[in-house]
Amino acid sequence: MTHLWGSGASATWQVALDQYPDVVSAQGVPQLEPLDTWYRTALPSLIAARTQPYLTHDEMVRITEWKMHRGVWRAPNLVRVKSNDPPLVIDVTTRGLALVPHPTKPVKEIATLDGVGPATASAVVAAFAPAVYPFFDELVAAQVPNLGSVAWTLSYYARYAEALRARAALLGDGWMPVMVERALWAFVGGKASARSAAVGNSSSPNGTAAELHNR
Repeated sequence: MTHLWGSGASATWQVALDQYPDVVSAQGVPQLEPLDTWYRTALPSLIAARTQPYLTHDEMVRITEWKMHRGVWRAPNLVRVKSNDPPLVIDVTTRGLALVPHPTKPVKEIATLDGVGPATASAVVAAFAPAVYPFFDELVAAQVPNLGSVAWTLSYYARYAEALRARAALLGDGWMPVMVERALWAFVGGKASARSAAVGNSSSPNGTAAELHNR
């Protein structure tokens, strides 16, 4: 099957989801695997154990590092995230997570932190409420029909998240939006496969290296 999105069979999606840890390992980014394990297995329990759910400054920094290692490393953004006062991070994330399950308000609130955009904010809410929110990833968005070119905006995330929620509901059997996101990311091989495709296309008539860089 060329596109996973074209399948409505939960077994087909499960195969892709089961490959997720191996695809993470195959990215060739040593720091990604331990961060990804922490993000998927430890962080949700840490948040859930708090009387009022929130993230600490250290957790926000680690989420940002996870996001960048899995996608694109943007050092200036990480510096900005680290510059937030620890009490402010707790205050803003407390307010944001209290707005769950609204489809966009939690993301909007958490994105008020310096250096935190809709994608990083979505990682926070996805860790807390995976049955409602998927992480915002451009490789995943590119596989969803009718979303158009990726825009790092709240309105685009709203449409992206709704599409993944609808697909999770269609698959049934305990599927959640965050599982749909990971299956789609694994299906295309993560950013390592995207890099390989870009290198291949850079020597073809369909796209020069400069053109690919500017897309």
